[in-house]
Amino acid sequence: MPTGVAIRDVREQLFDAAERVLLRAGPHALTSRAVTTEAGCAKGVLHRHFTDFDAFLAEFVLDRIGRMDAQTTALYDAAGTGTVPGNLTRALTALYGSVAAATVGLVAARDGLAARLREAWPAGVPVLTEGMVMIITYLTYERGLGRIAPDADVDMLGPALLGGVHMLFVSAGNVPPDQEAVGKVVAAVLAGVLRSA
Repeated sequence: MPTGVAIRDVREQLFDAAERVLLRAGPHALTSRAVTTEAGCAKGVLHRHFTDFDAFLAEFVLDRIGRMDAQTTALYDAAGTGTVPGNLTRALTALYGSVAAATVGLVAARDGLAARLREAWPAGVPVLTEGMVMIITYLTYERGLGRIAPDADVDMLGPALLGGVHMLFVSAGNVPPDQEAVGKVVAAVLAGVLRSA
């Protein structure tokens, strides 16, 4: 790889390359060589910008989690519109279809990365924790609007929804479940608490 060639926004180029490798080949294929090869740059470029590969991965994971903000805002804005199951089905399908969800396996596969993330994220697995907050907050809004029962335990419904959909995605292998399958889980978990779909 030639040296002296300016690379625009190196961090973003490397993060995008890591995302492509992760989605295409999984967490075990994500190496510094795979990332720099995918990014079309010399391996030294990564190490000039990050202290080591786990530092790079920690910043990559946190960057991709930060991109969940738009999805979270869209779900909150949907409160009181459409149907509760429909809104949750779309949000959960998007969450688990995103690179953010793919980072869960990455964190599980790399002890050094998990240790780095604990410095910035002391409790829980980052993507799952953010997803849980998103779902519980949305359900709280809908409960306040009277679309789910006033006594609905949103703190229990959130983990049930996230866990049920998570199991669909991890047991699907390389073929993610469709929205209909996700919708069935959502409908089953919400059965008995919906007041107005």
